[in-house]
Amino acid sequence: MPLTFDLPLAELQTYSGRNPRPADFDSFWETGLAEMRALDAQVELVPAEFQAPQVECFHLFFTGTGGARLHAKLLRPTQAPAPHPAVVMFHGYTGDSGDWYNKLGYVAAGFTVAALDCRGQAGLSQDGGGVSGNTLYGHIIRGLADALNGAPEKLLFRNIFLDTAQLAGIVMGMPDVDPGRVGAAGGSQGGALTIACAALEPRIRRAAPRFPFLSDYLRVWEMDQAKDAYRELQEFFRSADPTHRLEGEVFEKLGYIDIQFLAPRIRAEVLWATGLMDTVCPPSTQFAVYNKINAPKQMVIYPDFGHEDLPAFDDRAFQFLMGL
Repeated sequence: MPLTFDLPLAELQTYSGRNPRPADFDSFWETGLAEMRALDAQVELVPAEFQAPQVECFHLFFTGTGGARLHAKLLRPTQAPAPHPAVVMFHGYTGDSGDWYNKLGYVAAGFTVAALDCRGQAGLSQDGGGVSGNTLYGHIIRGLADALNGAPEKLLFRNIFLDTAQLAGIVMGMPDVDPGRVGAAGGSQGGALTIACAALEPRIRRAAPRFPFLSDYLRVWEMDQAKDAYRELQEFFRSADPTHRLEGEVFEKLGYIDIQFLAPRIRAEVLWATGLMDTVCPPSTQFAVYNKINAPKQMVIYPDFGHEDLPAFDDRAFQFLMGL
């Protein structure tokens, strides 16, 4: 078996993370959730051009924190008895909710499906400034300067994490959906958002993340992996703190949007996949999260794989979510 470029597996299984946790982390997220719950979401369903037999397809729009107008693809079965299960889906960094077609398997199995477009990425959701479409790159560090000046609520991923919980709540409130049978799934950024969703919406019953992003930023930095998906960490220091005078505070503020600290809130059963050769989201940063989950969980390990398709995991996740 190839050796991981990261810690040995035995050490990964007890690794607890390097990034500092903000002292007011819990109150920070309780305040955010209270803001989200107070919103008038102004949910709107617009029939989509794409349609398929025994399926209704809609563009779902809703208003999130900061007034951003958000979009998700919504597909629901016309023949499944109500109330039926649902799954919320989250995409990778810089991407979008994907094609309608590849969600039809869940609909055929009797699920409502809602796939979020993240703010400012490639889909139809607005960025926090009211701009539709792509405003990449730099979403990890968007708002970090404000956080250093005492306003961590300006961190963009704070709002994106809340968007996941808000979408799940909207789906759970649909009359044909059983709110006790809702799952979440996604890979990379989508894996991180799956974790965030399950943590911030405790009614999520099952979660199937693949190699989650957005964790243990200090470990990423110390491994010299602030490149690829994490390269904006280096860009922030080069532009805003070239002598690293504020390095400790920078990583503490990033702790507000570090999913390892949300993990203890999860009540859902978790099926997790990781490749030990993943240089984009290093295994240790993933285990820092996984090891903090107190709910039932299972890690599926691919020793020879990196940040790529993991054979048969989508099938396994599908069957796992069928248990809802």
